[in-house]
Amino acid sequence: MSIGLNPYFVFNGNTREALHFYEKALRGSVVGIMTFGDLPDNPDHPLTEEMKSLIMHAHLKVGSADLMFSDTFPGTAHQADGDTVQIAIHPTEETEAREIFAALGDGGQVVMPLQKTDWSPLYGIVKDRFGVTFQVNVTEEE
Repeated sequence: MSIGLNPYFVFNGNTREALHFYEKALRGSVVGIMTFGDLPDNPDHPLTEEMKSLIMHAHLKVGSADLMFSDTFPGTAHQADGDTVQIAIHPTEETEAREIFAALGDGGQVVMPLQKTDWSPLYGIVKDRFGVTFQVNVTEEE
């Protein structure tokens, strides 16, 4: 049996902004975007024009990883707290790690500056402007 697993980010109306932020910061490529307005009309649940523009599902490819995104459906509770799940990124080059860390930190907060650790030549933790926490970890060469 084979199981695929990927992070799924849920935002409160700013998914499009977040998607393109991560596309640039993580050097990814948007595979697809589907809005709530792309769904067939349902007279039992009419959508406003604003609701139609919100992202129901988006897919970003970063290296071999798949990141997925959605806006919460309007009226649905949303709690932004990126500490429960953190995303670990493992660039192979320190220069690349520094660039990614800086891009994610733009408008965010450095939790632990990039530094040498016992397990990595360069490791740090940053919470981005959307409240998502990333660990950037350059792996030691074997």
